[in-house]
Amino acid sequence: MTTKDTTPVPRFNETDVEHLKDTPLHRGFFNLDRVDVRYRQYQGGWSETVSREVFRHHDAVGVLLYDVERDAVVLVEQFRAGAMGRAFSPWLLEPAAGLIDSEESSEDVARREVLEETGCHAQNLLEIHRYFPSPGACDEYITLYCALVDSGDLGGIHGLEEEHEDIMVRVLPFRDAWGLLEDGTINNAMLLIALYWLARERPALRARR
Repeated sequence: MTTKDTTPVPRFNETDVEHLKDTPLHRGFFNLDRVDVRYRQYQGGWSETVSREVFRHHDAVGVLLYDVERDAVVLVEQFRAGAMGRAFSPWLLEPAAGLIDSEESSEDVARREVLEETGCHAQNLLEIHRYFPSPGACDEYITLYCALVDSGDLGGIHGLEEEHEDIMVRVLPFRDAWGLLEDGTINNAMLLIALYWLARERPALRARR
């Protein structure tokens, strides 16, 4: 009989993994590797060699733009190939977002992506969370921010032509965005996390006016 572990943090860390080998399976804009590892087990000892396929993805940032005065959020709508083949539209509502694929800081990437995708200059960034969206198969790590903005002149179509971006900017009252969350129209993790955070922090943000 094992003893129940009530420790609130993981028992193991990076020293409890032996990274044996990486085998490249695909090289392109993103990479795919087969990773061979051994790791400590809860009942003692080490696992046998385990192979896992890991999608190598750049880390990313996302920024939820919130207009305190209008109680509105600024979202981007664009086609997403990974959402094809479902019963809903593959055009998704999301925060402005982008990849960290250079030596830029996450904050600099966040500001640049917001400008490219919405035409808005985001100044002060409030960090919401850092998280792995799908750690069972992908090493991507996301930093999610909120930026307080004036949405009065925002809207229209944005994006970089060389990146084949066709982005529609939507300015929605918070209550409307929350309604889309509740009816399932908003269905991507980045925006769900950001809106749940905003629902909690919104009274405090609005009290700053």
